[in-house]
Amino acid sequence: MCTGRCSKFIGVSLYPLSVLCVICNILLFFPGWNVDAINHPNEKMTPEVLYLGGIMGSGVLVLISAICIHCAGKPGKCSNRCGMFFSIIISTVGVCGSLYGLVVSVLGLVNGPRCLYQFINGRVEWAIPFRMPLENLNMDRSYLFNPDAWDRCVEPLGVVEFNVILFSTILGASCIQIVLCGIQMINGLFGCICGTCSKAF
Repeated sequence: MCTGRCSKFIGVSLYPLSVLCVICNILLFFPGWNVDAINHPNEKMTPEVLYLGGIMGSGVLVLISAICIHCAGKPGKCSNRCGMFFSIIISTVGVCGSLYGLVVSVLGLVNGPRCLYQFINGRVEWAIPFRMPLENLNMDRSYLFNPDAWDRCVEPLGVVEFNVILFSTILGASCIQIVLCGIQMINGLFGCICGTCSKAF
């Protein structure tokens, strides 16, 4: 596959991943399909949702990169050695954006959601009950592997499953984006040296 065609494929592949991350992050603003959290973000919203990892990082930044990478692969003014060099730079932006989305998603998964939690002593209050201090961080004790504790989040209903599914989706999409943007950096380097073979398509 020539470098131009490869750029076109990578650009097109990044579009749905970026849109998916944006949609997932927007849905996270409505935990358990409830609008109450968005009205009280400091009290009821999971903090990592407000970092906008899926919207700004794996969403907008990668989408901008995807457009430029796609243009570098299409016959025309951008499909040349200069365009390929620019695609290396813009792919770096895509890697940074998707890394940001990945880190925020990992934090969201590790810390867990903010919810109305029923503690063992019967006390009920809004908290981030599954968060563990970094010095005591132990994945074996994580709530992710202890689904029996999820029901203690009384409100929003099903918030733990909601957060786990959406943050995991952003995490998976971000990993694929990092790989694709990394491939484009290598592809762009070859495009700078060998050209895009744009006449072939």
